This record gives sequence, C-alpha cells and structure tokens, in this order.
Amino acid sequence: MTMQDLDACKGGGWTLIMKIDGSKDTFRYYSVLWKNTNDFNLLGGKTGLDTNETKLPTYWNTPFNKICLGMKVDQHFKSVVIKHQATSLYSLIEDGKYRPTSLGRDTWKELIGSHASLQRNCNKEGFNVRCSVGRHSKARIGIVANNEDDCGTCDSRIGFGTGGHPDASNTCGNQHITAMGYILVQ
Repeated sequence: MTMQDLDACKGGGWTLIMKIDGSKDTFRYYSVLWKNTNDFNLLGGKTGLDTNETKLPTYWNTPFNKICLGMKVDQHFKSVVIKHQATSLYSLIEDGKYRPTSLGRDTWKELIGSHASLQRNCNKEGFNVRCSVGRHSKARIGIVANNEDDCGTCDSRIGFGTGGHPDASNTCGNQHITAMGYILVQ
C-alpha cells in the first residue's frame, strides 16, 4: 500500500506517526506508549503503509493542522481527515483529557466499511474519548456509543487505541472488526 491509497488524504505532505495492528495489544487504550516519548519499532517507519506496527518520534515532535486516520480491513482501505491544530499528537493524548471532534457517526463507520456496527446513542467522538462509567468502551482517537439515552455505559466503539467492555483485545477497528490503523499528520 502506498500514500496514493490514502483516498481522503491524497495530495502529499503527510508525515507518518503510527501504525497499529488491531489484533495486537501493543497500542491498547492503557498502553504506556500513548503517554510517553519512547519510540516503538523505528524500522517499521521505513516499510511504508504495511502491517509493521510502529510509533515514531513524530508522535511527540511534529506539529500539525490536519490528521489523517486510515483503516485497512481485509484488503479494503478507507481514510478520513480531521482538521485539528496541535503541537503534536502526544500533546493531545498524554494528559488524558477529552477533546471533541466532529466527523460524525457515519464517517467513523465508513472507516471500517459496510459491515461496521455502532450503537445509535451517545456518539461521543474525539481524542481520549470514553464513557463516564468504569470499564466501558474507550478510544484514544475515535467514537463511542451505546443504546441508552446517556453516555454512561458505552459498549460500542470505532477507533485507534481502543479498549474496554465488551472486548478489550481489539485495539484498532471496532469491538467486532479488527483493522490495521495508520495515523499521519500534515
């Protein structure tokens, strides 16, 4: 896969930050890799948009105005752009504070494709997104939802660095579909 495959993120000038294999627990929600300035598998940053997980120094030292989020499920690749200015992705995530985004529920579902499920209510999205009660769904970058009329007990999610009820083992995608995730900034 090449940068030309980044359908929503075409145009060049993108800098790779991370590659996350949702079937591994390397980048689960509570991983220390989200909260430190240590790289992970630097060589993975030189192998293109493949399945080698990596966290590059660009995570903590690259300012940006846009972030490109890409997910590959089976052989299908989708991406979206979030317009958000920050001194680094680390600066948005390390403190654990929730920062909203406004992509919308359908855009998040499109990242996974036609089989994506996401419960109808709550639809809280952004950075460090989680519901207000304990062990339920959460994502470092993503959206959480539920069937209730509040955001107390979310058990549905789509995103990067995910975890929580009902299954914490899938760290990129949603609770039923595992994705290979790509995070780039511009």
